[in-house]
Amino acid sequence: MLETLMSHGPVVKPFTHERSALDLHCLPIGAGYERRENEVYDWEGSQRGAFCLIQHTISGRGALDYAGTRHVLGPGDCMVLTFPHANRYWLEPGNAWEYFWIGLHGREALRLTRAVLDERGPVIRPGRDIVDRLAAACLRLATEDLALGQASALTYGAAMALLDASFAPQSERKASLPGPLRRAVALVEADLSQPLHVGRLAAAAGMSRAHFVRAFSAALGVPPAEYVFTRRIALAERLLLATDGTVESIARAAGFSDGNYFAKAFRRVHGLSPNAYRAARVESLRA
Repeated sequence: MLETLMSHGPVVKPFTHERSALDLHCLPIGAGYERRENEVYDWEGSQRGAFCLIQHTISGRGALDYAGTRHVLGPGDCMVLTFPHANRYWLEPGNAWEYFWIGLHGREALRLTRAVLDERGPVIRPGRDIVDRLAAACLRLATEDLALGQASALTYGAAMALLDASFAPQSERKASLPGPLRRAVALVEADLSQPLHVGRLAAAAGMSRAHFVRAFSAALGVPPAEYVFTRRIALAERLLLATDGTVESIARAAGFSDGNYFAKAFRRVHGLSPNAYRAARVESLRA
């Protein structure tokens, strides 16, 4: 997905959101892919509004001062910041900097970003699958006309990719996946709201359907459809706790065809309806 974003060329898209009946806690303020060279590019963090930033360096180099500590941002470095804060990042004279970025706001975006900062600091080096998840979210946010729920789901997905990079290192089994299977897994992780039938995953891997199902099941221990279902349920769990979204809106964001099917599938896994699960977990957190 990183190559797809780069082949599209530079693009920047700001977001404005009308007030909604839903108090969504993770929304984009903008996304883009940019190339800077021999120009003034300098941002002072203490003078900016309240939001979070994920900015991944593709090539060149940038500079970051984070609370008095200097960092050089080279290829593969992902900068994670919250604002307002005592940080500054800039392009030094004579240098070039190629990067993509996603701006996020909302209390869940802030909570997740702060957790990453506390664990890893403002610069991390995510693996290729994480970079592809971030790039896929950036590309869709920057180039597509998205509904509010889609934009929120993509932004939340980017935050969770960052969290996976920081707290859940890849198992040796997953890290050693062949390239074709990694492409299929990256497609799943990029946006669970999209159609993810086995034929599409097989096409992403460049395999026949039968060969793909055999290879995927052998490598990951579960068939492709079960892997997708498990990831969708996991996303739905997080959305139930992190947002005030309705069961129907969460079902769509997690890729289920409708709220009724999602509720039945969720009850099959947890023995509770989505609303009962949300109420029980919220009550346990208050206890």
